[in-house]
Amino acid sequence: MISDESDRFNPREPRSADAGKPSKQEKRRAARQLATQALYQRHLAGASLNEIEAQFRVDNDFTFADQSYFHDILHGVHANLSEIDAALTPCLDLTIEELDPVELCVMRLSTWELLKRVDVPYRVVINEGIELAKVYGSTDGHKFVNGVLDKLAPRLREAEVKAYKR
Repeated sequence: MISDESDRFNPREPRSADAGKPSKQEKRRAARQLATQALYQRHLAGASLNEIEAQFRVDNDFTFADQSYFHDILHGVHANLSEIDAALTPCLDLTIEELDPVELCVMRLSTWELLKRVDVPYRVVINEGIELAKVYGSTDGHKFVNGVLDKLAPRLREAEVKAYKR
């Protein structure tokens, strides 16, 4: 594993020393998990973002999730979809339309983080994408997601990747 944030985490079972109070990383992981589900629902059903977000806030326990980060992911991916898909496309052997919908949603979320959330280290973004694909994707989907994100990170975070590899 690359970082503490990348350890498997069930958003309903906090692990932090302060029992009942999840860490920032745990709350972000839970937000990513919920956002992956919401992006998948949007991809398949085409409902409005506001409807999906409202439904998720009613149907899910956000106690262990960063609600603001969930909102940022959901709206950020939607607002930057063309830029995200344009960044992803050169790293794919398939077209966007040919991708598994779950893995596409995971990669879009991760690409958004690489593009717009420079406060999140690229290695954390990759690891979180892999973990999301392990939980929600096909049997070997995480390997595909890993390969794509490994190609994408140096394109979007060249200086950060070079600095790490020194």
